Amino acid sequence: MSNHAQWLSDAIARIDADFNRSSDTHLIKLDLPGLQNIDIYLKDESTHPTGSLKHRLARSLFLFGLCNGWITQSTPVIEASSGSTAVSEAYFAKLLGLRFIAVMPRTTSAQKIAKIEFYGGECHLVENGSEIYTESQRLARELGGHYMDQFTYAERATDWRGNNNIAESIFQQLQREPHPTPRWIVVSAGTGGTSSTIGRYIRYGGHLARGCELCVADPENSVFYEAFASGRSDITGQCGSRIEGIGRPRVEPSFNPAVIDRMVRVPDAASFAALRYLERHLGRRCGGSTGTNLIATLSLASQMQKTGEKGSVVTLLCDGGDRYIDTYFNPGWIAHQGLDLTDWESALDDFDRTGVFEPDLQVAQLRRL
Repeated sequence: MSNHAQWLSDAIARIDADFNRSSDTHLIKLDLPGLQNIDIYLKDESTHPTGSLKHRLARSLFLFGLCNGWITQSTPVIEASSGSTAVSEAYFAKLLGLRFIAVMPRTTSAQKIAKIEFYGGECHLVENGSEIYTESQRLARELGGHYMDQFTYAERATDWRGNNNIAESIFQQLQREPHPTPRWIVVSAGTGGTSSTIGRYIRYGGHLARGCELCVADPENSVFYEAFASGRSDITGQCGSRIEGIGRPRVEPSFNPAVIDRMVRVPDAASFAALRYLERHLGRRCGGSTGTNLIATLSLASQMQKTGEKGSVVTLLCDGGDRYIDTYFNPGWIAHQGLDLTDWESALDDFDRTGVFEPDLQVAQLRRL
């Protein structure tokens, strides 16, 4: 056996061993006083070794790169990321003894930068978030490295038919619950890989016929919602999302609108108010994308309750709040962004008393032939 073949075999074995140690993430039932006969579940992706949903993606991308022959034992790995993917990829690069460089906007939280460096990764910061793609490509060319390109390969690196992907895990964990087929699964999109995996699995498993649909929540300054509503893929935005990890200024190749049943645009003030609401009911802090997911989840649950529907709604707890102490949980940062959370916090408090949460959100539905 050649040295490369042995290294490749050992590298895949190390990744598989890490997966075996990590086991699966928890599905937490969130009991809310305003809901009756509607069960809310949080798929807690913060319990991965690197603390976020992106651990799954990083594992898949490394295996994809290794098995395609793009990554060898001397290949520097470069990624364009707003933070969490880079943290997880730095972890796997360290596991394999590879150099890792994360190309990120300068606005990325200090906690994420420190975590990447903790795992031995290097942080290459750019002024404008739109520069991360070309700068990653340039570094890969100059260093003879591999540009991981999560935004292109996220939807194809993961086996959407199963193999313990996040969708299969959700449905297995719901089997003993009162409503094992959820009415809605709610996620947000950064690359579009998770929504593609879940949307495809819903169809593959026959769950769409049983009433399960996928809703994607999109933050401010993201073009995914417009792309879904208009059917266009050439839309671009002028600035990045405040919600790290989700929302993009361009339609990424991994975004697959055809497997999404509904999209909801969520204001950033609502997402940040939802984090404080969730902290009261869960007893811990979560990241911004979880707040975005929760607003869409509560809106759907309220609609179900209003029409007398029984069932369950599942959403993702994407990462913990310790990465955002200086931003999302800092009143000074919130004020500096020009955001006022008061009305949203009041609406969420009212929801606990009345079970009614009907915010004025932009909603678009899949056009089925």
